[in-house]
Amino acid sequence: MAVSEHIKQQFVEYITLQAFDDQIIDRAEEKKILEVGIKNDLDVTESLAIIREVAQQKGLVIERDAEERAEAFLKQAAADGQIKKKEFDGAVDLFKSATKGKFREADLKQRLKKLILDNGWKAKEGLFAGGSWFSEL
Repeated sequence: MAVSEHIKQQFVEYITLQAFDDQIIDRAEEKKILEVGIKNDLDVTESLAIIREVAQQKGLVIERDAEERAEAFLKQAAADGQIKKKEFDGAVDLFKSATKGKFREADLKQRLKKLILDNGWKAKEGLFAGGSWFSEL
């Protein structure tokens, strides 16, 4: 069943409203937006496409996309299976910039540490590798 242009336009306005205060669609807002899309007969795939389109047009940040960019950066850095402190700091800076500083740096570091552990990558620590920076996070 095709959804009317009026419904789609209302959905676009709703997305814009959710990101109005900080120009970011965080995970909670994204879920809420998707639920509204479903209630208006949009499927999840179509709703996600509209969210991304609106974000691109209005210069909004989607938290999930920012995290995926930081993960891709770390994946490239971990080509040898290890992440150096400088690379980790670069990923933190990328994530912080991509989310327009909405999240505390300590929280971003914890999220990226979890990503590293979940992917089975190792942090390069030691006397000449920046100390025990990863263990201390």
